[in-house]
Amino acid sequence: MAKKSTARKSVKKAAAKKQPAKKAAAAKKPVDATRHWRDRLSKRKSSILDHIESIAVKRDSWRDRNAGFYADDLAFMQFLIPEGSRILDLGCGTGALLAGLKPSFGVGVDFSANMVDVARTNYPEHEFPELQFRVGDVEQLSAIRGELDGPFDFILLPDTLGFLDDCQATLDQLHDLCDEETRIVISYYSHLWEPVLRVGEAVGMKMPQPEVNFLGPADIANILDLSDFDVIKTEWRQLIPARLLGLGTAINRYIGTLPLIRKLSLRHFIVARSKRKAQRKNLSTTVLVPCRNERGNIESAVTRLPRFCEDIEVLYVEGNSSDGTFEECERVRDHYAKPENGAWDIKVFKQPGKGKGDAVRKGFDEARGDVLMILDADLTMPPEELPKFYEAIATGKGEFINGSRLVYPMEKGAMRFLNYWANRTFAMIFSFLLNQRFTDTLCGTKVLTKADYEKIKAGRSYFGDFDPFGDFDLIFGAAKQNLKIVEIPMRYADRTYGEPQISRFRDGWLLLKMVVFAWRKLKAF
Repeated sequence: MAKKSTARKSVKKAAAKKQPAKKAAAAKKPVDATRHWRDRLSKRKSSILDHIESIAVKRDSWRDRNAGFYADDLAFMQFLIPEGSRILDLGCGTGALLAGLKPSFGVGVDFSANMVDVARTNYPEHEFPELQFRVGDVEQLSAIRGELDGPFDFILLPDTLGFLDDCQATLDQLHDLCDEETRIVISYYSHLWEPVLRVGEAVGMKMPQPEVNFLGPADIANILDLSDFDVIKTEWRQLIPARLLGLGTAINRYIGTLPLIRKLSLRHFIVARSKRKAQRKNLSTTVLVPCRNERGNIESAVTRLPRFCEDIEVLYVEGNSSDGTFEECERVRDHYAKPENGAWDIKVFKQPGKGKGDAVRKGFDEARGDVLMILDADLTMPPEELPKFYEAIATGKGEFINGSRLVYPMEKGAMRFLNYWANRTFAMIFSFLLNQRFTDTLCGTKVLTKADYEKIKAGRSYFGDFDPFGDFDLIFGAAKQNLKIVEIPMRYADRTYGEPQISRFRDGWLLLKMVVFAWRKLKAF
């Protein structure tokens, strides 16, 4: 017994001598908390990947089972994204969405090799040479950056945010694949529907999925802002995610798009752009002055115009006046072209048709400037305010700049009582229809780039030749092209020459018809 006791004491003494050494070693090699955290995330992602790999071959059968939902989803994406675009689809699945958008060049990325195999089988390269599919983790795009061939017109994240470990870091990578015109389009399930979706999975009506992030539009907008992206618009769709013999379709079109109710819909869409790519430099400008019976204002349009950039073109488009406006435009052109009078670059045209809209189209087609500005010849919007509009578009704060006469108090007599309240009412209605804030849709001063105007012009067939004013052709087109719209308040002055050329009742009736037209084209489709 004594020998055993002595032996145990010896072991304890030896262990005691080793403990300080172990503690010292532990102090030198602390626990790698970061690695532990990343291992936990890797386990989550591995679990998600295993699940997606297992359902890849069944993915299209689930789409067929819910054909109405996916058809409506595709239809709205086709509304947002014109055919022939360059598209990067991050989380492409089996490729149905990317193929349905008919890109001129499309790349689909998915971290499931099985999903990509199905996509390549569905859309073989010899039949769809414009489509490419890559296996890759969208959270580690640098690993396949050389294969992506950006920048793209549109980068899609269709339900992808739910599977990401770090949404902000993922979005931050996308700037390298953007230019100033690239649009990020995020589509996702509403977090309000999470219980319903779980029930749908349980009863076999919805494809099962692992635990995902459920993010609301405000959450996504916040993450986009943190990642230096600018939200352009948010939309909600599919109050009833099934056709139900046409009943669901009718509810979605005529009820599901109404204010407040629409936020209960299953799907939400967010369109954003890169703030880092937004600035433009050394832009020339065309100031377009549509004029009819405005002889007394023609010269002031030039003499009051600041030299806010190095290259300014002034372009008068005259509309068959009876007071000598065309002749005055020619006189001003010739007089102010002289070096001693400013050496202004002034051009004069007669419009081919009638109405301000026709004059604006003629002027923009003839314009040579990078930036296009409309200055109404009545000068109730002071020309001195135009530098603000140029600054807004050159610094990237907006892509379609709309003036607003209804923020600041206006001069007495500048706008008649009925006109004022009609403008207020229509601004509220069109703000809802366009998912963009407007306080004054009928302000004549509107500014955009020539490149963006050409895109609006190319897509004009969607709306048709419907607008005699010229304002809504541009506003609707800007909204359809996902341009960043901002308003600049300015002081509205009473005219000093001539009479107002808007009829409260005739033009008010046209505006009412335009509301119905816009509803049909922008909501109930």
